[in-house]
Amino acid sequence: MAVKMRLMRMGKKKTPSYRVVVVDGRAPRDGRYIEQIGRYDPQQDPSLVEIDNEKAASWLSKGAQPTEAVEKLLNISGAMNTMKVRTGQIHTVGAKPAEEPAPVSAAVDEPVADTPEPADESVTESPAADEPVAEEIAADTSNEEE
Repeated sequence: MAVKMRLMRMGKKKTPSYRVVVVDGRAPRDGRYIEQIGRYDPQQDPSLVEIDNEKAASWLSKGAQPTEAVEKLLNISGAMNTMKVRTGQIHTVGAKPAEEPAPVSAAVDEPVADTPEPADESVTESPAADEPVAEEIAADTSNEEE
């Protein structure tokens, strides 16, 4: 039996709200479901996403396949991360990493090429500051108008 996690449409015409349900893959969209694990209301501002992460992670670990829309909702609610932590795909904060970093070998003591140190930028002056170009242009234009 192919078990899926998908949306079941509820609500009135043109005002949809959805239940996130676990259902047999052969059942119709709004047909019988195994378990309701949450709800989604896109009409609210911001959209309402309520999913029981423990139930969702449990069904995902049993092999239930979420649809694309439900997978996005599970990412928003954090159920996908809960499932990945349970299966060991993601390590929690504070847990030891899977591999210890390799120790640095003693053969790395080769001399590093000397790089020139950058000059102090506050001492250098820009050549444009020495030339009064703007004053000369203003003087030339005032003489031509007379």
